[in-house]
Amino acid sequence: MLTVHEHIVSLLQKPDPVILDIGCNDGTDTQCFLRLCPEAKLYCFEPDVRAAARFKTNMRPYLDKVALFEIAISDRNGKATFHPSNGEGEAKEWDLSGSIRRPKKHLVEYDWVRFDQPISVETRRLDDWCGEANLNKIDLIWMDVQGAEADVIAGGKGTFSNTHFIYTEYSDKELYEGQLSLQGILQLLPSFELVTQYPRAVYGDVLLRNTSF
Repeated sequence: MLTVHEHIVSLLQKPDPVILDIGCNDGTDTQCFLRLCPEAKLYCFEPDVRAAARFKTNMRPYLDKVALFEIAISDRNGKATFHPSNGEGEAKEWDLSGSIRRPKKHLVEYDWVRFDQPISVETRRLDDWCGEANLNKIDLIWMDVQGAEADVIAGGKGTFSNTHFIYTEYSDKELYEGQLSLQGILQLLPSFELVTQYPRAVYGDVLLRNTSF
């Protein structure tokens, strides 16, 4: 049985796909794609300095193949308040739940996760960033932005229209203030159809395909 990454690569059907890893954390998914597609062009975004530091360490053998941008992708250029996460006990260094959206039901559903003092991070609109990078065709956007999906989409409408596949995390519970449900995400992306849904207890993941391709 194919892994999620293997399944997606099989659908991309090209040796050198352009992939945006938005919310790349420590590069775990980035590494998976590079192992499967050594010629892939990967652009990675991570505003949490702790995760970005681990990314640089983990990706040291691949630094000539990936580009890391220590910013949050949002609906505006400038600054935003970022809510970094920590955990308790063995999860003391938990940094997988940080978001530019304020935590809401996450505080109850995952009460072992702690959100510390908010910090200010740089933000960029995806359309503006892609324009500056001269990227006009994206094969895959891998998006793990902890409730900020609406912000990414609002600042990247042109980019999403030129993107073949989107893989995103979602929750039908409002874990973060203003977080969209899966239906809400689909309403903002009318040209995309559902390919595969990966349900989990509170979160879920979904693969979408642009029907205009």
